[in-house]
Amino acid sequence: MRVDDFDYPLVEEKIAKYPPLERGSTRLLAMDRRSGLITHTFYAGIDAFLQKGDLLVINNTKVVSARMFAVKPTGAKIELMLLEKHREPQSLVLYRGRLKKGDRLQAHGHELLVVDIVNDGIARIEMRNGGVLATLFEQFGDVSIPPYLKRDAEEIDRERYQTVFAELPGSVAAPTASLNMTPEIINKITNKGIEIATLALHVGLGTFLPIRVESFQEHVMHREFYSVPSESIEKINRVKASGGRVIAVGTTVTRALEHAGKYLQDFSGDDSLTGEADIFIYPGYEFRVIDALLTNFHAPRSTVLMLTAAYAGTDNLRNAYKEALEHGYLFLSYGDSMLIC
Repeated sequence: MRVDDFDYPLVEEKIAKYPPLERGSTRLLAMDRRSGLITHTFYAGIDAFLQKGDLLVINNTKVVSARMFAVKPTGAKIELMLLEKHREPQSLVLYRGRLKKGDRLQAHGHELLVVDIVNDGIARIEMRNGGVLATLFEQFGDVSIPPYLKRDAEEIDRERYQTVFAELPGSVAAPTASLNMTPEIINKITNKGIEIATLALHVGLGTFLPIRVESFQEHVMHREFYSVPSESIEKINRVKASGGRVIAVGTTVTRALEHAGKYLQDFSGDDSLTGEADIFIYPGYEFRVIDALLTNFHAPRSTVLMLTAAYAGTDNLRNAYKEALEHGYLFLSYGDSMLIC
């Protein structure tokens, strides 16, 4: 199996460029991963596929400002998007424009140095005064909607590229499977006797970038900090022991739970379980924790597409994507969703 096995044609018209007029009004493709049976419905009716005793796990991370412009000595403007939210002197950024190693940029009274060009479109940058680049983005940056939307962020994105339960700042990209969750949908779910648990995984924009190598073994996953509260761990262990299902809302929740999986059952105490998830999940992976997955329709050759294929089954996912495209579903962050049970 190679990376190009996860390529497929995605035309611009199938990409949701803006959020739906009403949060929670998008469509939902529900699939039984054992039979491959597909049901077409709506996101707001997701409670029909859940049952008493299930546990819905959501990511309550909050998106921070991660888009900023810098200027070269020539006067050329360079758009920078922070790819990782680590508190380190150097940071990876996605850039638009022309850069080379050693270039110096000016941004809001600070000089930035291009330490290295990692690959096409990605650079490692540091502040010349020894400060932390992420802090500069926090002060002067703007919301960083995904580059595949091919437009500038607008006022609507400040509200809609954020979940209704966003709480802990740290992500440079949204946990998009939750963008259509509303208080009304959550109320319907909890009224059925389904519990909610939270965790925080601070999403890096690198999650949504295509893999540029052909072999899985050549790909190096980025790190994403996560924290699972002790209360959530207790709920997960209780539901698993009673035969209920742990339903991950998004690939971000999946990565956190699967990375932490070997520690959950024996974890004790009042502290949160924390870690740096660098887990690369692709077909052949054996899931430890999750029993269902709510997710978006993902970009070709992306790690999140491979994770979804690992859970759904490659053939099942290929058929589901084909049917979604034929039925006019919209793809990527602001688009429709898929529930795999």
